[in-house]
Amino acid sequence: MSSSTGFTTCLWFDGDAEAAADYYLSVFKDGKRGRTAYKNEAMPGAAGEVLIAEFEVNGQRFVGLNGGPEFPFTEAISFQIHCADEAEADYYYDELTKDGGAESACGWVKDKFGVSWQVIPPGAIELIADPDPGRATRATAAMMTMKKLDVAEMRRAADGEG
Repeated sequence: MSSSTGFTTCLWFDGDAEAAADYYLSVFKDGKRGRTAYKNEAMPGAAGEVLIAEFEVNGQRFVGLNGGPEFPFTEAISFQIHCADEAEADYYYDELTKDGGAESACGWVKDKFGVSWQVIPPGAIELIADPDPGRATRATAAMMTMKKLDVAEMRRAADGEG
């Protein structure tokens, strides 16, 4: 089945959609800014305030919507960053946790706006999905003790060396 319908992820912010768009464009270097739309007289809030800020990073389209405080972000939705190497994983982990961001567990972080991200270095998924259940269990057990994922340590655990 094919479709020409595309997807855009809408992120609900409490007044800082434009700042968030600028932030994500600074973290993800291959992005671009789209439209900015403003509230008009028919909308709640002051006419002229930013309503939406569109942006694209890593080929994914987003719209930041200034919807108000009713719906804060939770870990129920997160974005996975499949990194090419350890240096890239370190970069994203560090960038997303600074200036008010926070570490969580198993490679998850929250950025300063409360959006959850999973920073996945190469090899991590393969270790926890290893067809050998013993290796997968040992790698997963090691991962469960980590904040930032350490693939070398996960591999040692999978191999029974940890």
